[in-house]
Order: sequence, then structure tokens, then C-alpha cells
Amino acid sequence: MGRSVIQTLTFWLSEHPSIVGFRWSHANSWGSTWSFLFTAIALYLTISVLLHLLLALLRRKGRPVPLGPIPALHSLFMTLLSFTIFAGITLSSAAEIKETKWFWRRSKTPFQWLLCFPLGTRPSGRVFFWSYIYYLSRFFHMIRTFFTILRRGRVVPFQLFNHSILTFISFMWLEFSQSFQVLAILSTTLVYSVVYAYRFWVAIGLPRAGFAFVVNCQMLLLGCNVACHVGVLLMHFMKGGCNGIGAWGFNSVLNAVILLLFLNFYVKIHWGYGRRVALAAVEEAKAEAAEEEVVRVKDK
Repeated sequence: MGRSVIQTLTFWLSEHPSIVGFRWSHANSWGSTWSFLFTAIALYLTISVLLHLLLALLRRKGRPVPLGPIPALHSLFMTLLSFTIFAGITLSSAAEIKETKWFWRRSKTPFQWLLCFPLGTRPSGRVFFWSYIYYLSRFFHMIRTFFTILRRGRVVPFQLFNHSILTFISFMWLEFSQSFQVLAILSTTLVYSVVYAYRFWVAIGLPRAGFAFVVNCQMLLLGCNVACHVGVLLMHFMKGGCNGIGAWGFNSVLNAVILLLFLNFYVKIHWGYGRRVALAAVEEAKAEAAEEEVVRVKDK
């Protein structure tokens, strides 16, 4: 019974003809053109700004727009989608390594293949199918921006920049058969599965973590990405070149900008969190002192 379930999942996640025969094509893959990419990002930014302006005119100050169960359902959907992509690309990578290692095994180990595709790699097959699904999932991530605007009544510039750049990067992975994307998708979807599960947990009224859980997860993800980027660079010079290294270099610059912006945000979050904890401790100490004073007065 258990083996049958595993075989069924393996078929649907890595052996289905649509997955094995996938090919990134401007003619046949939805959303695969540069014009679509730039139009979609521009539309996302425009809607976000217009929604912000509309709320500034119509909404009462400090009053969030009620969203009901929508954010919780979105978080649940993104949890399942992220985990599906993680499972799919894990099984697909194992299958691709098994079938193609005869071609590159003298120069690379399987882990090195995950970092550095051989020169001449084309965007087709199992791994690129799940890379394509990940690219499409970026548009579902954008929806969370609208929730933030409706709740807070304002745009968060870092959020707009982050979603736009990550969507652009995921497009370039496919367009240039870029190395490193497998490990990037594995780590990102694993972290997103945890982050969105936590958001769903909080959205249905369960207790929050005692620290900035989401921010720390994102910081961990960025740290892993930096380490992998260093690995790609070393592999490129030591193993005869990695496919899509030009796109990788451009994406590295974009990732560096995101990292710097996030570090600034991370420091502010932790500084603010530390100050809130300190102020809460001071207030608690004052309350305890007041209670002791009342007791002493009563005793007299």
C-alpha cells in the first residue's frame, strides 16, 4: 500500500509525460515572453500604488480593511504549492541525475551538478518543468502585497522591489538555463512551506512565536543563497564553466541588492523588537513596584 502511494506520487511529480517532455518555449509556455514579464511586473506595481492611493482617500486612518479568511486560505494554498514544488523538483533532480550522470560524472559530483549545469544545457525536462511552475508561483506570492496594503493602508517599497526582482530572476533561470537554480528552488520552497504554514497558523488565531519568525527564516534563506553563489563561482572556474553564467552574474547583482536592503530591514526589526522587549520589562517592573507599595501601605 505504502509503496503504491510512493510510486503514484513519483509518477505525478517526476515521470508524467508532461513533466518529462517539458520544453521552455516562447510559443508554447504561458508567460514565457519578455513582454509578458515586464507587463506583469508593471501591472503589479501599478495596482499596488493605485490601491494605496485609493485607501488613502477613502479609508479611515488607522482602520484596516477586513479580509476575513482570505489571507489564511492564501497562506494554506501557498504552503501546499511550495511543498509540492519542493517535492517535485527533489524527485525530478534525482531522476535527471540518474539518467544523465554518464555524461558529466567524470567532471562533477551530483551536488556539483546541482550548482553548475554543464555547458550547452537546454531548458527542457523535469527540472525545468518545476522551475517553470516556480516562476508561475511568483505571481501568487505577489497577492500578499495587496493584503499588506489593505491591512496597513500603505505600500512597503521593499516588498514591491523584492517580489518584482525575484519574479524577474526566476524568468531568467528558464530563459538562460541558468546554473544554481535547482538548489535555489529547493531551499526557497522549503523555507516558504514553513513560513506560509506559520502564517496560516497565526491567521487562524493560534499563538505567535516569541521572535520575528518569518524575518529570521528569510535571513536564513538569504545566507544559504550567498553560500551557493560562492559555490557556483568556484565551480565555474575550477570545472570548465557553468551554463548561463552571464545571467547568473546579473542575478547575483540583483540578489546582492536584495540582501543589502533586507539586512537593513532585519536590523531595524530586531532593534525594534529589542526595544519593545526592554520597554515591556520596564513597565512590568514598574507595575510590580507599584503593587509592592500598595501592600506596604495596607500593612501599615
